[in-house]
Amino acid sequence: AEKPPERPAVIPPPAEPADRAIKSRSGGKPLVVIDAGHGGKDVGAIAVTGGYEKDITLGIAREVARVLRERGRVRVKLTRDDDRFIPLGGRVRIARDARADLFISIHADSAPNDQARGASVYTLSAVASDAIAERLAARENKADIIGGVNLGVEAPEVGEIMVDLARRATNNVSVQFAEMLQKSLEEQAVGFRGEFHHFAAFAVLKAPDVPSVLLETGYVTNRQDAERLFSDDGRRRMARGIARAIERHLTGK
Repeated sequence: AEKPPERPAVIPPPAEPADRAIKSRSGGKPLVVIDAGHGGKDVGAIAVTGGYEKDITLGIAREVARVLRERGRVRVKLTRDDDRFIPLGGRVRIARDARADLFISIHADSAPNDQARGASVYTLSAVASDAIAERLAARENKADIIGGVNLGVEAPEVGEIMVDLARRATNNVSVQFAEMLQKSLEEQAVGFRGEFHHFAAFAVLKAPDVPSVLLETGYVTNRQDAERLFSDDGRRRMARGIARAIERHLTGK
């Protein structure tokens, strides 16, 4: 009797990697640079409760760093660990000089309407996603003027094609992290301002080689948001969500 035709060998699909860890640019554990927005003479937005945005951002940044260092899975660097003014270009340079794998700038928003509330995240785009994003970027980009920085010297425009191509690839990673951040903050029951992810031309996001996002943690002109952001519990919940997103993004776990 004739032998039945042999079945073609079934080639199993490639196994999924155990994790999707980011390969650190500087060797060893991946590095995140956390930027507490504003500082020193630049107080940022003034809360309805009378506090300053610069104090909220520093408190959250310190708490994120504490959580990450305690867990020990990624390395952390703060652009500032006290009340000092740092030019926008200087913040970007800290991340680039450290060869950071991720940069997150922490802020708190303000609005004429005291009912506006909720967190939102921004990634870089030459064209803003909406009018609110455009106004916010314009306001945040004035921080250097408050500090008396000569913008022409501090942040010259770079238009080389290779830099633009590198920035596009970096922006793709920034968007991926923004999505991860949304999931982690949802787990901490952090409310959002409508759509969470927006786009605008923030100067502090313009490193061509470091994935970067700017997180607005809430509105200090809204009483509920302000009370949450100035409370220990509110800052801890925000910091836990940020830290978890950073770990997931950089370590794949």
